[in-house]
Amino acid sequence: MPTKKATGANVPIGKKIRQVRTEKKITLDRVANDTGYSIDYIKEIEAGKKIPPVGTLLQLSRALEIDSGFFLREQEANLKKRVKAYTKRTENYAYETLTPGAENKHLKAFRVSIDALKDHEGVGYQHEGEELIYVLSGKIEVTVGENVNTLEKDESLHFNSGIKHQLKNVGEDSAELLVVIYGP
Repeated sequence: MPTKKATGANVPIGKKIRQVRTEKKITLDRVANDTGYSIDYIKEIEAGKKIPPVGTLLQLSRALEIDSGFFLREQEANLKKRVKAYTKRTENYAYETLTPGAENKHLKAFRVSIDALKDHEGVGYQHEGEELIYVLSGKIEVTVGENVNTLEKDESLHFNSGIKHQLKNVGEDSAELLVVIYGP
């Protein structure tokens, strides 16, 4: 069980991940094998050098055998401040959970914002289950495996999230998405 120190709103997410992993005596090798991420990438996350996107947090929480909500819950009440703060930390990506309290559920929903002409540098998502992306505004590319899908406002894509996938905003404006993830 994570300690109270790790649950504070000001504790960096990488520190929370490392603390849970070390408390449970889970090796970096095991996390790498359970997620498919390199040990170096996991170390960068734990050191706070990389801020993991939602898909990565879902995989890490599964590998660490904890509720994903432990990482995804935000403590701030003001959504605009929360999105702005997270955008500053990731430079081009922000999310808000739309299903608070669903930590032990199979279905989770997020509102995702991606800045114009940006993607998630070097990070592909891959997590067990299914995913639905609905574009609220903007124009994005979703690469699933080797297939590139271009979506605009009011278009959606449903796919097997066990296949490596990547999001990219290819529009001149910020993109807003509704992302629903089903994990068995």
